[in-house]
Amino acid sequence: MNSVHGRLTTPLADRLDPQPVTSSSLVYRGRIWDVVSEDVQLGDDNHVTRDFVRHTGAVAVVPMRGAAGAEEVLMIQQYRHPVGTFDWEVPAGLLDKPGEDPRAAASRELREEVDLDASTWHVLVDIFTSPGALSENLRVFLARDVHPAVADGFVREGEEAGMPTGWVPLDDAADAVLDGRVHNGVAVSAILAATVARQRDWETLRRADAPWPEHPAYR
Repeated sequence: MNSVHGRLTTPLADRLDPQPVTSSSLVYRGRIWDVVSEDVQLGDDNHVTRDFVRHTGAVAVVPMRGAAGAEEVLMIQQYRHPVGTFDWEVPAGLLDKPGEDPRAAASRELREEVDLDASTWHVLVDIFTSPGALSENLRVFLARDVHPAVADGFVREGEEAGMPTGWVPLDDAADAVLDGRVHNGVAVSAILAATVARQRDWETLRRADAPWPEHPAYR
């Protein structure tokens, strides 16, 4: 049976086009994020109401070491109560400091979570973590030429205290994703993006200060 869908004739790309909001109200004020309800006009006769989490955005980092073809990535294991799982992740953190440069924020998180910094930074992938439920924009950086670093005055608390960490061959990490052994959405995106980027000899990596118009604070 032939498909009724035609082939795209333009490059595949999301269209940034916020639609008119006719009303907005605070439903719940949380400790970190708020839930809001907004009425949105999608056309002359198409009006919808959506409740969602208003999110500050975040950054994540794939720390990488090793020779070509034998790259390793550093993973951390953290308890995530909503899913009741100690899941394997990459270092990440919120963009909760107004005006902070995303690359600087990523470097801060790398120091705070795994006592590392890096000399070579690139943008690996940008994602909406759950666009039907929250407004989070997340940028994943690839950090290479890593070296020890200390986050002065930072003390790991809560779920971050005593987190297991470990270097994992990139190929093994990709296998864990495809085998269904790793489920964290950011880690899945980051690992698979790094795998594809390596297959393309890193030529598709974007510079660390690449534009990020999808995040309202960085347009």
